[in-house]
Amino acid sequence: PLKADPLQLRLSRTASSRAALLASSAAPYLVSASEPPAQHRAQQSHSQVLEEAELDRPGQYLPTLSSPGPTPAPSTWFSPTPWAPAMKRPSGLEEAQSPASDIRVFASSCSMHGLVHVFGPGGPMARRGLWTTAVLLALATLLYQVAGRVRYYGEFHHETALEERESRRLTFPAVTLCNINPLRRSRLTPNDLHWAGPALLGLEPTEHAAYLRALGQPPAPPGFMPSPTFDVARLYARAGHALEDMLLACRYRGWLCGPENFTTVFTRMGQCYTFNSGAEGAELLTTPKGGMGNGLEVLLDVQQDEYLPVWRDTEETPFEVGIRVQVHSQEEPPLIDQLGFGAAPGYQTFVSCQKQQASSLLSFLPPPWGDCSSVSLDPDFEPEPSGPLDPPRPSLGPSPPYSLIGCRLACESRYVARKCGCRMMHMPGGAPVCSPPQYKDCAHPALDAMLQKDACTCPNPCASTRYAKELSMVRMPSRAAARYLARKHNRSEAYIAENVLMLDIFFEALNYETVEQKKAYEMSELLGDIGGQMGLFIGASLLTVLEILDYLCEVFRDRVLGYFWNQKRSQRHSSANLLQEGLGSQRTPVPHLSLGSRPPTPPCAVTKTLSSSQRTCYLVTQL
Repeated sequence: PLKADPLQLRLSRTASSRAALLASSAAPYLVSASEPPAQHRAQQSHSQVLEEAELDRPGQYLPTLSSPGPTPAPSTWFSPTPWAPAMKRPSGLEEAQSPASDIRVFASSCSMHGLVHVFGPGGPMARRGLWTTAVLLALATLLYQVAGRVRYYGEFHHETALEERESRRLTFPAVTLCNINPLRRSRLTPNDLHWAGPALLGLEPTEHAAYLRALGQPPAPPGFMPSPTFDVARLYARAGHALEDMLLACRYRGWLCGPENFTTVFTRMGQCYTFNSGAEGAELLTTPKGGMGNGLEVLLDVQQDEYLPVWRDTEETPFEVGIRVQVHSQEEPPLIDQLGFGAAPGYQTFVSCQKQQASSLLSFLPPPWGDCSSVSLDPDFEPEPSGPLDPPRPSLGPSPPYSLIGCRLACESRYVARKCGCRMMHMPGGAPVCSPPQYKDCAHPALDAMLQKDACTCPNPCASTRYAKELSMVRMPSRAAARYLARKHNRSEAYIAENVLMLDIFFEALNYETVEQKKAYEMSELLGDIGGQMGLFIGASLLTVLEILDYLCEVFRDRVLGYFWNQKRSQRHSSANLLQEGLGSQRTPVPHLSLGSRPPTPPCAVTKTLSSSQRTCYLVTQL
C-alpha cells in the first residue's frame, strides 16, 4: 500500500475542522430549503463573512469533526443551491423596528398631552377611542384658532393713538400772507395789457383803451408796438403789492420785525410773503409762552385803491377785499388759494393755534399697515409718459421733505407741463413759465379740469406737522385809534377804516397733540396667541413641535433613505458572490453538514459596525 503524505493529511483535517466550526455557528439561522432566492443571497453573503473572519485568525487549531467524510470542493461550501440554508432575522429585532413600536416609543416620550393614551400599549379599545376623539377635536380647534389669528395678522390692521404732551418751548409756524388783489392798477402798462389783459383780466384788444381810462392812465400812444417777449413772473414781481407798502407795523413776542423777516414766494394768487419760513438755513423762531402777545402781530394796509377794476367775472379779478393767510409747517409749501383763511379790513383777527404734533411725531405707517410716503417727488414731466395722471416719480436730487401739499403741487406741475409744455409761475419744476396766451388757452383750463377730477393721488406723509386754528375777530380801529393812525400814516380816518386790519397769531398753550399710527397686531402678539392656544388645547410648546419634526426626520431617514441604502448593499453583495463563484475552483472542498437546531440568538446579541469592509463587518456576535 502507498504511504499517506503527512502534509496532505494535515490539510484535510484543517479543512474538516473549519467546516465543523462554521456549521455550529450558523445553526440558529438555518431554515428549510424552500426559502426564496433573496434569503439565499443573504445566507451566501453571511457565510462569506464568516469564512473570511475565520481565515483572518491563523495559528488557532480548529476542532475536528465527529464524523469525517469526503471533503467537497471549496466552490460548494456555501454555494446558492436549492437546499442551501438562509439567515432569518431575529423576531425580537423585527418587533423593535416595526412602525407601530416606533410611534409607541415616541408617544411615551413626547411632551404633547394625550398621545400616550392614544398610542400607548394596553388599555381597552373604548378608552383609546375616546382619547383619540379628544385629541383630534383639540387639534381641530387649535388649527381653527391659529388660522384665525394668522388671517387677522395678514390683514395688517393699525390703530391711531392721540396723546397730549407739554413742552417748554415750541417752534413758531410759518405764516404766509397774500393780498387778495394780485396786481396794482398803478403799475400796469399798455404792454402789460397787451400781453396779460386777455389772460389775466379777460380783456379783448378793443377794450384796452377803455380799461386804461378806468385805471386812470392815458391810452397807448399812436404806433405803439408791444415788446416781443413777456415774463409773467416779472409782471407779478413788479406790479404785485409790495410788503414795504402794506406792512404798517410788525412785532414778534414784543420785538420789532419788518419786511426783512419775510420771504417772497409765488403762489397762484401772485406774489406773497412768508414769515419764519426757515429758507436758506435761517434759524426758526420759537416761543416759550402761549397766549396773546407771545406770537406774531402785524398791522396791514390792503391798499384797496390799488385794486383792479372788475371788468368781467374772472378768477383773477376778485370781488372781496382783504388778506389771505395760511399757517403751515416750514416743511411744506403754501397752498394759500385752497387752504388759506381771510382777514378783512376794519377788524382785528385773532388766530389761536394748537400744534398737533412735535417734530416727526405725527406718524403714519407705510404699506402694508398704512398708506404713507416719505420720498420727495420730482415735479418735472417725462418726455414719454405712460399716462396723463401718473403720480410724479421720486426726485433724484436734493429736495425738501415730503409733504402732501408738495406732492399735489408736483403732480399739478407735471400734468400742466404735459398738456401745455410749460408750467404756471407758482409751480415747481424745470419747465419754462407759461406765457399769457398759454395761461389763457391751456394752463388755466387744464388745471381747473384736474382739480375737479381730483386726479392727483398723493399718500399721506409718514411724518408731518399740522396746526389747528380757532379764529375770532373784533372791530378795529376805534374812533380814537382811527384818528391816531390817520395822523401817523398821513391817511384819512375813512381810509384807515376801509383798508387797515390787524392780525394776531399765537399759541393757545405750549401743550401739543401727537397723533400716531401703530400696528394693531405685532408678530410677538401673534406668537403669544399661538403659544397660548397650543398650551390650552394640546399642552404643547415650541419644543414639542421640534420633537415632532425630529421624529419625522428620523422616520424619513430610516424608512426612505434606509431603503435605498439596503438596495445598494444588496448590489455590492451580489457582486461579491459573483467574484466568489469565479474563484471557487481554487478552494478545498468541505463536506455538507446536517446540523441540529440551536436556541435563537436574542436581539441584544446582534450588533452593527460602521466599517464597509467585508472582513470587519461581522454582523453576529454570540454572547
